[in-house]
Amino acid sequence: MMSDGKLTTNQIDASELSFDDFKLIVINDYKIAFESRQASLLGRKEVLTGKAKFGIFGDGKEVPQIAMAKAFKKGDWRSGYYRDQTFAFATGIATIKEFFAQLYANPSVEADPSSAGRQMNCHFATRSLNEDGSWKDLTDIKNCSSDIAPTGGQMARLVGLAYASKLFRQNPELDYLKNFSVNGNEVAFGTIGNASTSEGVFFEAFNAAGVLQVPMAISVWDDGYGISVPAKYQTTKEDISEILKGFQREEGTNGYEIFKVKGWDYPALCETYQKAIDVCRTDHVPVLIHVTEVTQPQGHSTSGSHERYKEKNRLEWEKEHDCILQMRKWMIESAISTDEDLTALEEEAKVYVKNIQKEAWNEFLESIKQEQSEVINMINAFGNDSPMLTKISAQLASTPDALRREVISTARKAIRLSVNMPSTERDVLVKWYQKQAGINEEKYSSKLFTEGKESPFLVNVIPAEYSESSKMIDGRELLNACFDSNFGRDQRLVAFGEDLGHIGDVNQGFAGLQAKYGDLRVTDTGIREMTIIGQGIGLAMRGLRPIAEIQYLDYLLFALNILSDDLASLSYRTKAGQKAPVIVRTRGHRLEGVWHSGSPMAVILGSLRGLHICVPRNMTQAAGMYNTLFRSDEPALVIECLNGYRLKEKLPDNVGEFTIPLGKAEIIKAGTDLTVVTYGSTLRIVEEAAEELEQLGISIEIIDPQTILPFDMDQLCKKSLQKTNKLLVVDEDVPGGATAFILQQILEEQQGYYLLDAQPKTLTAKAHRPPYGSDGDYFSKPSVDDVIEAVYAMMNESNPQQFPDLFN
Repeated sequence: MMSDGKLTTNQIDASELSFDDFKLIVINDYKIAFESRQASLLGRKEVLTGKAKFGIFGDGKEVPQIAMAKAFKKGDWRSGYYRDQTFAFATGIATIKEFFAQLYANPSVEADPSSAGRQMNCHFATRSLNEDGSWKDLTDIKNCSSDIAPTGGQMARLVGLAYASKLFRQNPELDYLKNFSVNGNEVAFGTIGNASTSEGVFFEAFNAAGVLQVPMAISVWDDGYGISVPAKYQTTKEDISEILKGFQREEGTNGYEIFKVKGWDYPALCETYQKAIDVCRTDHVPVLIHVTEVTQPQGHSTSGSHERYKEKNRLEWEKEHDCILQMRKWMIESAISTDEDLTALEEEAKVYVKNIQKEAWNEFLESIKQEQSEVINMINAFGNDSPMLTKISAQLASTPDALRREVISTARKAIRLSVNMPSTERDVLVKWYQKQAGINEEKYSSKLFTEGKESPFLVNVIPAEYSESSKMIDGRELLNACFDSNFGRDQRLVAFGEDLGHIGDVNQGFAGLQAKYGDLRVTDTGIREMTIIGQGIGLAMRGLRPIAEIQYLDYLLFALNILSDDLASLSYRTKAGQKAPVIVRTRGHRLEGVWHSGSPMAVILGSLRGLHICVPRNMTQAAGMYNTLFRSDEPALVIECLNGYRLKEKLPDNVGEFTIPLGKAEIIKAGTDLTVVTYGSTLRIVEEAAEELEQLGISIEIIDPQTILPFDMDQLCKKSLQKTNKLLVVDEDVPGGATAFILQQILEEQQGYYLLDAQPKTLTAKAHRPPYGSDGDYFSKPSVDDVIEAVYAMMNESNPQQFPDLFN
């Protein structure tokens, strides 16, 4: 037990414990399980009575999770799903009060340390970071990576959390990172429901861990259903451990140790978990614990009842095999406790949980009630002569448990209704609301990025330096020199991906670096984009600096779920409690064919808010961006230009040191007639077009935003429009793709609309993917001819006499 009265579980070592000590541990475990069940039952009632929006609970899994918690040590990591509340209670990762605070969406980090009210209940996380974004001592914490709702998505990250232990154990250069690992002894615990083992990410992660041989312990909670769909429609043979038998390691092979145990058998569960985790921790091999015959007494969630789809005999079986009931019977039969004593314990637990729930609810309402009272008083101070204002004030006053949205909505309505009633008292309400708008922005919309002391925006800007001896080399060689310099400087850097290690990636950016730095730091992977990204997330959460390579931008789509659901939202959904500074390296834009020339920037912009999106025009710019990112702690996607690796560039003398600031656009060519905003591979096309346009008497200003997220923080585009009053945006995405975002940024955010004297235009690729061959590229993506004619047409609209129509 914990000294502050919060219950946690302890290991059972029969060789050292007296029977009395053993009884105390078991009774304490039962109390944790019973309190957790009461939290589930009460939580469901709170949703059905309208106090909470939605509930999903871990009832039926209490006893196996207590057994798992006994094997969980400081420094270990969990990557689970939303049924693990008993494990959270038993390890001390969360308290019952925090459980209810999250259920009510309390936006306080103190009340809900997991997510500050940003996640649904049972989505747990420990806070890995201090207020300034620096790391805590993760070896002194029982760590829980932030849960996500997609039921198999946690598996990708789990691979990286376990892989970190392998690197810490096998790479002595990492010994100095004392706050992140103790000799790589940490186990990464993963949990998943049986139905979700049907998902591709489960099989991908399972295979990856078997190949890597990492200390990863997967627990499958098998209750026979996936919402209403029984196992016969989910899993071949209706048994996940049966079909995974081929992964069982044998002498001379890699693989898993596979265990199977019933979810209502407390002593067998404790024994199985102790044995499984000992093997995992000692031998550094992955294990699977298939926990069968688990029940789900309240069904899937508060959105429906399981009586609708379970047969009567199944419901009766579940009632009989409830793990808490079975543990209770075993305790009485084993003389660990009596029926009377357990009944008394249960009654006490019911009262305790109910009191905790009331405390959490009252604390949630406390600050809102204060705001409610303030708004009522402010409206009444000037609205007594207005029936409408009196009415909305009375409505708010008669709402006993008003939510913050009702309070703020009333204030806004009062401001609107009183727009023609100026007074000092009304000004007080307006100023109050404006102040609250900032407070609520912080409560509900802050920390998309960590914004700590290692923010990329705090990295010193160091220009590239050149001398008379600076060589002209291929772009791929320049990148190679950048990576080489940084890998020599920072032992935390690791890189992995398909074909990255032995051959140095398909475009030779890592050529020779595996031989120089070893295959623990520069590593080949299988074809498994989801777990390449997950590998990066897990490593980054444990203090390393991974470069996760996706071979082509088109293949990023295979990992989009992990990038979007997990990585992009991590800082936001923990309110900067966790970070994963992964650098996702890929290459895209112009090459050949449907799947090697994509530029799906709209997909990326729509799904990856929370990553910096870097679009360097050449390898010098890419190197400068990498140098910035290597020295900061926020995740990013860097898209190198596929057709730039063999173009000649001058090698900076400080190739591993110079930095390119994020969000800073650059004027590539000054001009007076028209502003062209473009990035990546199309920038060279626009530069070429500018030469012929000069011959036609047209001077264009070319702006490279360099990063799309963030976009042009110094508003160079707006400043350019003050000169040219005309705007063309060029890129290789589909019509209305990234160009729509860029227009929104320039016309709306930068207020460039007011500077235009002509309709803004876009020049993009066609709506289809590019066909194969040079002709396909020419006719489906912007060409030099297209740029020249698009610019000329805009000038024709403005001054048809000087620029007569080309085709009329």
